[in-house]
Amino acid sequence: MNQIHLKYCAAIVTLLLVSCGSEKKPLEIEVVNSLDVDRSFETVEVDLDLLKSSETLKLVSGKSYQINEVGSDVELVSQLSDNDGDGTADVLLFQPEIAANSSKLFNISLKDSEAQTDEIPTCYSRFVPERTDDYAWENDRVAFRTYGPVAQKMIEDSIPGGTLSSGMDAWLKRVDYPIINKWYKKELETDGSYHEDDGEGLDNFHVGTSRGVGGIAVKVDTTYRFSKNFTEYKTIETGPLRTSFWITYAPWKAGDKNVVEKKFISLDKGSNLTKFRVEVEGSDTLSVGLTLHEKDGEVTTKVEEGWVSYWEPYFGSDLGTGIVAPSNTLLGYDKYVTDAKDLSNLYAQLKVDDGVVVYYTGFGWKKSKQFNTKVEWNNYLKQFAEKINAPLEVRVK
Repeated sequence: MNQIHLKYCAAIVTLLLVSCGSEKKPLEIEVVNSLDVDRSFETVEVDLDLLKSSETLKLVSGKSYQINEVGSDVELVSQLSDNDGDGTADVLLFQPEIAANSSKLFNISLKDSEAQTDEIPTCYSRFVPERTDDYAWENDRVAFRTYGPVAQKMIEDSIPGGTLSSGMDAWLKRVDYPIINKWYKKELETDGSYHEDDGEGLDNFHVGTSRGVGGIAVKVDTTYRFSKNFTEYKTIETGPLRTSFWITYAPWKAGDKNVVEKKFISLDKGSNLTKFRVEVEGSDTLSVGLTLHEKDGEVTTKVEEGWVSYWEPYFGSDLGTGIVAPSNTLLGYDKYVTDAKDLSNLYAQLKVDDGVVVYYTGFGWKKSKQFNTKVEWNNYLKQFAEKINAPLEVRVK
């Protein structure tokens, strides 16, 4: 039995015999949903080593893969993806729609590669040197950014325009098309500003030295310590279904601990939560934070279910933020309130397992019409947790 990873969690793949004959038959897979909820926008990852085991599905120059539901000639959107950042594709992604307690069959076959276009993909990320040295990423529902070493040095040298923060910024978009490049151009090359909402949303989310949406910290006695800005980055991929990248940080002190961290971050189509896989040395727990801003919001914590939530009034609308962790990794939470500027955060305390922490974090903005109430936002987090702990099962025949 081989293991094929799904978005949100590793799915168990049952392998039967794969025909290696010369007949050019597609590979048939079955995707099984064992939950009592409909499933969509969950990214199935099919291991390319499995496809290469079939003589008829070996990927060669000028060819790609296509996926169709059995009995249909409609091609589903798919993407070759590099999971480990080594420059070589490892998996084939697609997003099936599977009703509650049911399954569907799909065929995978070779096709001629289509010409590349210059269109910005739905799931997009890039380094932004024209705005100091941000790194920004987005999909069709949410957008984020964080800050690099030049922005940090500007603060340290008392140069205006810098940013000193390892927190994660939320860009409150309310359209389903890419806005990162458009908003930066608006801010830097026109009289407009991405701090003003012209119908697409805006950047009015305050991060400062807070954890923003999902920044990490280590608790020392009764306080929290964290890194400065990222020092290096590498874009792994952009595409119709996923963007991913990694960022690293200079070693930092947490009491008598020397902490080293490297974050692998990905965001898939249709998700309000971006995935963090943090490689860490120097601590056996990490605290993942959500800024409390004016401390006038509502906290919801479900440790046994693996999620925490903050719903707050924000500039005339409402905003929900949240953290979801895989089963048995959320150890507890801390609503940390202080008079110190930007340091009040809701922390999820996560267990470090063999030097790695995995969590999902993001937001839902009422003005985007994605979530209208705290109840809707919390139900989304609850179902998200259920899905990562009961992933779609993929059987390859």
